Amino acid sequence: MTKQYFALENLQARLDYHFSNQLFLTQALTHRSAKGQNNERLEFLGDSVLGFVIASALYQRFPKATEGQLTRLRASLVKEKTLAEVGKELELGDILILGAGELKSGGYRRASILSDTVEAILGAILLDSNLETVQKVIQRLFDSRLNHLNLDTAEKDPKTRLQEWLQSRKLNLPEYLVERSEGQDHNKTYWVSCCISERDLSVVGQGTSRRKAEQAAAEKALEHILSEQ
Repeated sequence: MTKQYFALENLQARLDYHFSNQLFLTQALTHRSAKGQNNERLEFLGDSVLGFVIASALYQRFPKATEGQLTRLRASLVKEKTLAEVGKELELGDILILGAGELKSGGYRRASILSDTVEAILGAILLDSNLETVQKVIQRLFDSRLNHLNLDTAEKDPKTRLQEWLQSRKLNLPEYLVERSEGQDHNKTYWVSCCISERDLSVVGQGTSRRKAEQAAAEKALEHILSEQ
């Protein structure tokens, strides 16, 4: 038995799900920087099923919540930071299949790679089983986080909070610019800057969509502004 075999077995134990077709799991763990089939398409699938399952869980848990509150609660659970935390709990960094460049640069610690891999694993479970099974896996992975949610935690997203902070001080709204993007059309990584001229501030956020990158940049800008107060 190889070290990789035991690592895969341990991961499946943590997931409480054992793959019938181990090739799905191997593909889910393979970053696009490595050779062979990568996890980009599985990530797309997993992102969709995760959003649906979390939305359904929130709808049942918070019958009095507004659409906006449910949207913000869902965003807090499916954002890159939260998914990367789940990836760390699953110890994915020890088992990711990365190309030499990503391995050397510490890709096994990168939040974007960890979060994408979590989504890819969920997509792989869906293909290996069915919607009911992957729903149970997601509920187990997110159970503690769902239990800690309440409507008070349905805070506004970083872009909205930054906009309101600036408007309350009669400052101009920030400008968001796409600095660069990498990857294929269906799975790009974006770098977006958030510029606030009156504060002489410019920060860059990264995300798997332009919207996510803008939110990441806005959150960085907010943290910088509030740390100076």
